[in-house]
Amino acid sequence: MPSDTPSPALLALDIGGTSIRTAVIEAGRIVERREVRTPKPSTPDAVIGAAQALAAPLAPAAAAVGVACAGAVAGGKVTATAIHTFPGWTDVPLAQAIHAGLGLPCAVLNDARAAAWGEYVAGAGRGTREFMFVTVSTGVGAGLVLGGRLHLVGNGLDAELGFVSVPAAWGEGTEVAALGRLGPLEFETSGTALGLQARALGLNDARALADAAETGNPEADTPYRRSAALIAWKIADVAALLGVTTVALGGSVGLRAGYLERVRGQLAHFPPRYQPRVVHAELGADAGLIGAARWAERQEQK
Repeated sequence: MPSDTPSPALLALDIGGTSIRTAVIEAGRIVERREVRTPKPSTPDAVIGAAQALAAPLAPAAAAVGVACAGAVAGGKVTATAIHTFPGWTDVPLAQAIHAGLGLPCAVLNDARAAAWGEYVAGAGRGTREFMFVTVSTGVGAGLVLGGRLHLVGNGLDAELGFVSVPAAWGEGTEVAALGRLGPLEFETSGTALGLQARALGLNDARALADAAETGNPEADTPYRRSAALIAWKIADVAALLGVTTVALGGSVGLRAGYLERVRGQLAHFPPRYQPRVVHAELGADAGLIGAARWAERQEQK
């Protein structure tokens, strides 16, 4: 017989370069949340200490804690992919540290993979089997669910879409030099890349560039549309390689209606079988929190 006992509360932490957020999740809903700025410099001891202090008052009510964190995650350890944002993060035993500090079973995922799982179980990916979440924001990140399973690999490079190669046009001013005429996708498409292009056009930032493009400014629309075209190209590649049928766009750029429209328009140039359904993520900024908590719950049930 089904149990009448309510599911235990879960605790989630989302550790990013700008802020650390925590939330209590009951029956799939966030019932309490807290947030602090990420310490600078964001060394492991400083960030872990801040995360533990933020989450500790909420821990007694929870059965487990799920952590979403930027960087490559393998075996509960985190290695930064953006060392200027998280200095000293090489094989940092984050799961072990959070477990020791909060006294709860702990599972850690890369932040984009956590968001992918959240969208799969509770958002735009429900009812699918082959699903991808893509965030276009400060950088470009992704997570894959294949055959109903979150795609995770031993070295933590589970779906690093932002670091696949594309033709480079905006190489100057980035921290990693373009490789010949190629460069990482996120250096060409992200909000950071669009911000560089905005300033070259006399605009303040990526949001101003997107606003201008969506109101008919052709100069602003050129880099905006190029970003969408490159994202569409890589979505088509993933569809061809892995049979992904639904893609959810998130992030400050990806959640814009004009950006989704341009991605869909560019994707239409590919053969129909390489055109998955592309929609907006439904959970917004909470996808990582919900996904991390639901992942921790899943690990506890095994």
